[in-house]
Amino acid sequence: MPDLERPEGPGGYDPVGPRPREAVSPTGQGGAIDLALEEAESLEKVPGPGSGPREKARSLWSDAWHQLRRNPVFLISSLLILFLVVIAIWPQLIASGDPLHCELSKSQQGPEPGHPFGYDTQGCDVYTRTVYGARASITVGVCATLGATLLGSLLGGLAGFFGGWGDALLSRVADIFFGIPVILGGLVFLSVVTSTTVWPVVGFIVLLGWPQLARIARGSVITAKQNDYVQAARALGAGNARMMLRHVAPNAVAPVIVVATIALGTYIALEATLSFLGVGLRPPTVSWGIDISNAASQIRNAPHMLLYPAGALSITVLAFIMLGDAVRDALDPKLR
Repeated sequence: MPDLERPEGPGGYDPVGPRPREAVSPTGQGGAIDLALEEAESLEKVPGPGSGPREKARSLWSDAWHQLRRNPVFLISSLLILFLVVIAIWPQLIASGDPLHCELSKSQQGPEPGHPFGYDTQGCDVYTRTVYGARASITVGVCATLGATLLGSLLGGLAGFFGGWGDALLSRVADIFFGIPVILGGLVFLSVVTSTTVWPVVGFIVLLGWPQLARIARGSVITAKQNDYVQAARALGAGNARMMLRHVAPNAVAPVIVVATIALGTYIALEATLSFLGVGLRPPTVSWGIDISNAASQIRNAPHMLLYPAGALSITVLAFIMLGDAVRDALDPKLR
């Protein structure tokens, strides 16, 4: 059956519209019609906003790592801490001497070839003792931080999650420990200890350091357990252990990590302070605090004895504090 003729408007314009067979067929002679058809076909080949592969949403930790890799403070502090850890484990890599070998004939002498930092009062090589002193200081800092973080996070997390009388009891016990002066407590507690190892100092720092981590963990858990996904998990019948491990703890651990990283540098400084006062690490243990204590009375005659161990201590503490600041900035979106 032939197509019915349709009326055309003025100038040949069809008010009803083009016929289906003629609307999509190019003329084959170029011109505006063929160009428009080619552009339309090319636009159809471009994937739309939802048609192509989408970038996977980053979690808090992946986003934090993305920020840390571009932070020069984090890179510098991480490389410095890595170097300090390596020389603490293998000090013989850069110091071939014996830190306990001393020659009284060279007492308080300045730098000379093979001994760039000079000698101390007993004639020991200051360079060798400075390198070997990193082992005791970093061991105390790392072990004390791990102990205080684990104990504080466990007690604070349980108190914040369950609340009740356990939460009230933990708060009062923490207040008691907060009221003990750190230096005075160290003088009293460590003065009765005769061991020359690092463990009494580590135990004392953990004893006075866990309340701070417990308060941080308690506050983070209380905030995390009020989120909607935790309430939804509870409504679906999830047990306390599952909610604590799967939903609350992963979202409450970030502030604890930040505080623990900064506290590590503080604990290293605290160990040096207690050793300087004579109640921390004791000879024959090699420590920066012991060397600083021995050099304090000779600062005018032989300043090199104090300069190098004190400088190493300051750089180490600064590196851990810088690392903690960088981690805090990466884990807290409000600071970006």
